[in-house]
Amino acid sequence: HVQLVESGGGSVRPGGSLTLSCAVSGNGDGSGYRCTGWFRQAPGQEREGVAAIYSGDSSALYDDKAKGRFTISQDNASKTVVLQMNSLEPEDTGVYYCAAAGGEWAELDQRRYTYWGQGTQVTVS
Repeated sequence: HVQLVESGGGSVRPGGSLTLSCAVSGNGDGSGYRCTGWFRQAPGQEREGVAAIYSGDSSALYDDKAKGRFTISQDNASKTVVLQMNSLEPEDTGVYYCAAAGGEWAELDQRRYTYWGQGTQVTVS
């Protein structure tokens, strides 16, 4: 059973930065759940993928709106996946969730994701 706990949300002015962290447990090499993704759900909108990383080779995938502004990385020692968000815009506002998926590649299709965290609020205004 994979557990994910997000932290690091908050309020920031446009152009500012935030760092989100996702502490992951239960996703060791034998678990099959080695893809971790970040998703955003804006008020009144569907949840959408932002970035994902596969722990096997650290390959990453980004949504077009995140490219060049956000960076996803993993710290295997602390089992944490970090989303560094720079040049934030009001459109980045929403609840950010991290999630775990099976497979051996990074993917933003949330249908692949089995385990989800509780989310952390990000407000840019």
